[in-house]
Amino acid sequence: MTKAEQEHYGKLSDLGCIVCLKEGHGYSAPEIHHLRTGAGMGQKSSYEDAIPLCPQHHRLGNYGTAIHAGQRKFHELHGTEKELLDLTKTYLEAVA
Repeated sequence: MTKAEQEHYGKLSDLGCIVCLKEGHGYSAPEIHHLRTGAGMGQKSSYEDAIPLCPQHHRLGNYGTAIHAGQRKFHELHGTEKELLDLTKTYLEAVA
């Protein structure tokens, strides 16, 4: 991992889960979710195209709660990956 990638992931970690923040729950320790949009099968998107999601919103929650347990429903409830990426970038710019 490059220094730029490490720094960016550190900022995402410091920010916390973007869905929890959006819903007013405050900080939740995140895992890094790489957007699938624009990436080919089996390929990971750019490190800049990643959003912080807590384990519940990333992989442990039920259908629609976790992005990996019902992506379409997750998008309906919490916003698309692109919308959440844009919100993440807005938050990161505000704390820069």
